[in-house]
Formats: sequence, structure tokens, C-alpha cells
Amino acid sequence: MKKRTGSLTAAALTLALTTAALSGCSSAPEKETTIATTVAESTTGKETVATEGAKESASTGKYYSADAKAKDIVEDAAKKGKVGNWGLGNEYEVQALLSKYGQNTAFLSQAFDMDGFDDNSILLASAMTYNELGLIKNTYQGGYGYGDTVNFIDMNNEGVAMLEDNIFTTKEFASANPNTVKAFVSASMKGWEYACANPKEAAEIVFNAGSSVSSEHQAYMAEEVKKLVETDTKGNKVTELGKLDDEALQQTLDLAKKYIKLSDSTAAEKLQTLTLDDFRDASYWNDAKDGSTLGKPEKADVSIQLKWLPQAQFMGYYVAAAKGYYKDAGLNVTITPGGGDIGETTAVNSGQVDFGVTWDANLIAANAGGMNLIAVSQVYQRSGLVLVYKKNK
Repeated sequence: MKKRTGSLTAAALTLALTTAALSGCSSAPEKETTIATTVAESTTGKETVATEGAKESASTGKYYSADAKAKDIVEDAAKKGKVGNWGLGNEYEVQALLSKYGQNTAFLSQAFDMDGFDDNSILLASAMTYNELGLIKNTYQGGYGYGDTVNFIDMNNEGVAMLEDNIFTTKEFASANPNTVKAFVSASMKGWEYACANPKEAAEIVFNAGSSVSSEHQAYMAEEVKKLVETDTKGNKVTELGKLDDEALQQTLDLAKKYIKLSDSTAAEKLQTLTLDDFRDASYWNDAKDGSTLGKPEKADVSIQLKWLPQAQFMGYYVAAAKGYYKDAGLNVTITPGGGDIGETTAVNSGQVDFGVTWDANLIAANAGGMNLIAVSQVYQRSGLVLVYKKNK
């Protein structure tokens, strides 16, 4: 077992994912809709551990060979009941991967740290490339220091990727304030473009804004987030940052319909009828990209609700503010950090803030539950979720 150095930051950061997932399952204030969690069944695989442990199929217990195929690793870990995920809305890609290889979609409930991976109670652990994976590999504060002795299964490569961070608002706000939305998207994407071109500086800007992690982890995050913004699910370079890719969005919607389980029957039925037009509108991004039809913002003072505390996951917005891009667009933008029980979809839907950052699956679930939200820009063009495992020594 590796010994961690310093205080653990994964627990705090991963909480952002569960906050986002829960907010995506909330409906309009007058009606509550929840996702039926599968974590309750996630311990069912434990009873197979003893027998499977004696067989040691594709693995040597705690480790997998460097040339092992994803299929063999997934099958082995799943049969041992040792595929981990946080649940609460973050599990859909993992379930899709398990289904792809003919396994039960049950998973082991993973804590908001990587201790389960460290002590081998989880063989395949969920991690975000820009967060937990960095903590697993690196030796800085909160790191586990595994270096290159770990490898991971990429959801994009496996064809089960679901898109993550976007910029969204309500359909009503966008309709009443089209110039404001275009100006905000335009300035935000300028911020993202600069941040991706200068990730080290972007990390410093976020750190100075009140970073929730160490400067070393912030720098690591910036480099990894850059990859999610500049590369699509197929590994191609993205030339138009923030573009809403309908093919990737449709895959996200299809997987959402299959794996999101809503407790409210009306919401569950509505989920199955949703189309791309129900949760995205590319016209604002198209006009913002063109730049010729921006016009004067109808509302100059606006706010954006983040999913979590200041970190490089959101570096484009902090850069846009620091570099004056929002001011140049005629906007005075308040960046509102997330945390605790703050739900970004609820905050935007209720009018507490004008814009928000969320995952598309959250948006889909929220609209199924009665909200009226639309994505106006897709910042992350590929999934950042991976399943990490230890390699043979």
C-alpha cells in the first residue's frame, strides 16, 4: 500500500461530481424528481470475491498485465465485485461499459477519495483525468504517488463517453436576452482559448482566485482540462472551441435514456421522449462565433454558477474575467463557486443565477423532471472519466 503525502484533496473535489449529479436530478421547485440510485445493489458483487479470488482469471490479484485488454480487465474486476464508482449520477458511463462486456451493471460504492483503490478493495476505480487520476499518479500534497505503475480504461476509446461541462441557461432567459447570451458565450470561449494556450498562467489565475487545491495540483488540472476542451471523443483536435457536437450529444442522450433511472414515473416517461432540441440550442454559439450579430447585451450584470470551488476545471471563466474579456463584451460577470448542497441546475432554473456549468446528463435529467434548460456551448468535448487500475510490477 502506498502512503499518501499531505492532506487529501480528492474527497473535496469529487464531491463536486455528486453535487452536480444531484442537481441534475432535481426538477422545478414545485415538483421533486430524483434519480433512483444503483449504489444499493453495488455490494452484490462482493459475494463472488472469495470464489473468483481463487481462480485469478486475467489478473494476478491486485494487478493487471500491461498488455491486458480492457474487456478482460472489466470482466475480471466485475466478477470480483470490485468496479468502483461514486454513484449519484456519475455511474452511467461505467454501467454502459459493464454492459458492453456483458457484465451486470452493479458497482462497488466508491468513497470520495482513492483509499479503496490504494488498499486494493477496488480493482477498477473511477477517476477524473484532471482530478483523482492526478492524485493517484503524483506525489504532491494529497497524492498517492503511483506514477506509471497504473493504467486506465478511457470511456472515449470504449465508445461510451458522455459529454460533461457545458454552459447553460434557461430557454426563457435566452429568448429574452439573446445578445447577453451571445456576448457571454463569446467572452467565455475567448477565456477558454487563452487558458488552453496558456495553461500554466491559467492555473495561477485560478489559484489566486481562491483555489480549492494546491498550486501543483492546479497546474496538473489545467493541463488535463486543456485536453478535454481541445480534443473530441474520437481523439480529433477541436478547431472550434465550445461547439455543440450533435453526434457526441446524441450519444450522451442515448446513454442517458438507457441508464438514468428517475423515481418519478412522469419524469421517467418524459426522459424517453427527449430529443437534442429539448436541451441544446446551437444558434447562440454560432452567432457568438461569427461575432457580427452580437449586439448590445440586454442585461449587463450577470452571474454563472459553477459546480464546485475555484479550480482549473473552470479556468476559462476566471481567465475571461481576469483578462477583461467579459468587460470588453459589455458584461459585468459574477462567478459563483459551488459546493455543499448548491445545485447548479436548480440555481439557474430558479433565477438565482443567469448561467451555469453542468454535465449534459444532468441537464437531460433536469429537463425530464420539469425544468426548461438549454446548453448554449459545449466546453468539454470529451469525457474525463476513466477507470484506473494497477499494472503488474
